[in-house]
Amino acid sequence: MHSKPEGMAAGASALVNGKSFFGHPRGLATLFFTELWERFSYYGMRALLVLFMTTAATAANPGLGFDVGTATAVYGLYTFFVYVLSLPGGWLADKLWGQRRAVFIGGIIIAMGHFSMAIPLNETFFLGLALIVIGTGLLKPNVSTMVGELYPEGGARRDAGFSIFYMGINIGAVLGPTLCGLLGEGYNWHLGFSLAGIGMVAGLISYKLGEKYLGEAGLFRPAPGEDEAVLAQRARRFYTGAGIAAAVVVFCGYLLATGRFPLSLEALAQSLGVAVVIITLLFFAYIFFFGGHTALEKRRLIVILWLVILAGLFWSGFEQAGSSLNLFARDLTDRRFGDWELPASMLQNINPLFIIIFAPVFGWLWTWLARRNANPSIPVKFALGLLGLAAGFFVLSWGAAHATPENPVSPAWLVVTYFLHTVGELCLSPVGLSSITKLAPRGRVGQMMGVWFIAAALGNLFAGLVAGQLETLMPAELFRSVAMFTGAAGLIALLLSPAVRRLMGHVD
Repeated sequence: MHSKPEGMAAGASALVNGKSFFGHPRGLATLFFTELWERFSYYGMRALLVLFMTTAATAANPGLGFDVGTATAVYGLYTFFVYVLSLPGGWLADKLWGQRRAVFIGGIIIAMGHFSMAIPLNETFFLGLALIVIGTGLLKPNVSTMVGELYPEGGARRDAGFSIFYMGINIGAVLGPTLCGLLGEGYNWHLGFSLAGIGMVAGLISYKLGEKYLGEAGLFRPAPGEDEAVLAQRARRFYTGAGIAAAVVVFCGYLLATGRFPLSLEALAQSLGVAVVIITLLFFAYIFFFGGHTALEKRRLIVILWLVILAGLFWSGFEQAGSSLNLFARDLTDRRFGDWELPASMLQNINPLFIIIFAPVFGWLWTWLARRNANPSIPVKFALGLLGLAAGFFVLSWGAAHATPENPVSPAWLVVTYFLHTVGELCLSPVGLSSITKLAPRGRVGQMMGVWFIAAALGNLFAGLVAGQLETLMPAELFRSVAMFTGAAGLIALLLSPAVRRLMGHVD
């Protein structure tokens, strides 16, 4: 008689008292609502961020009065570090805390960050951003890991569970900009930040109330041979390194704030982006030449690098939703409906609404095409994602060419743009993580997943830098430039897709 794997015990015990959530483990509901409220807080604050920073400090609802370049650089750095810190956040959960503890502590830190931003001081604003970055790095990768642990058997049921979980993400992404936008942009920015914090507190309460349904999912399990002494030494090293890193960040922040270090935020973001690109390329070169991989594995590493480049380009355009597209919504879009003006931040919920509507359609479409041996290959789907993104920016550049503050254009231009961007996202994003796990050499899956997160981080960073060009370029010109660049990348990806497909071997 075979003993059950450890993961099987975790999944089995998750079905406490036989209760289920739409036929799934009851623990899925716990994680569903935790992530829903965390995404509510994240996207609610994100929708306000650039608008708050660029609003004059003398306005009726005063902001920080930053210029567009500084505000979008802050936005890019913020979103960059949100993704980058998911790497140490995942390591900390795996090696010291377990996912369950990491998620709870991360949620507490996120709530503290939002409430810090509710205090109308520059210092508390930046402290709040830093806390949200740290908390999201702890929560974001680990709550998804726990979802997977609820399904030790894997298979289609696990995929269906992740689909339900993904719906929670997008429901939160719709509600956050809607409610935080109405309160923050319509009445007081700091009340909007407070509401985001209240949302995270609601997620924490939901998490603790439903924790009993998680069974053993997310509990820390030391590796064989790891005793208390080993764990204590590892903890000391981690906390020492984290303390040194925090001290360096605070010191650098002090030098920048006091002008003792003559480097603007835009220059800092550019330097950081270039440094990360160089490090990533050197890492790939090292494992390609000295990793001891077979010829097939080396070919697949080339494919991974190519897909990572395409993904970074895609996110550098797509993630302008919170920066340049948000500013276009505020300054050049007619949002009046009778006597009521729609907050610009509320237009941020169009993309998640489209995701909720069309994600099942695309899932059905790929399956339908696969049955007819017509499902596009992974490289083709990436190319289609970039072309969809480019099409959206071409539409917006057309609309922006006719827009002025005195004669703003219809919100329909943004709706069509977000629809095309959603089509691009559904072609590229869902297959990205799956393709990395299929292509990565044995023993390199975790590292390649980390590189995938780095691509998203770089995309967010460069999205902020590109949006900063609104200070020197007209919106129509900026959007047209982004459209031409991403469109050219999409066409190149499409032309090279047969060759890339051959490098992949038999991976579909």
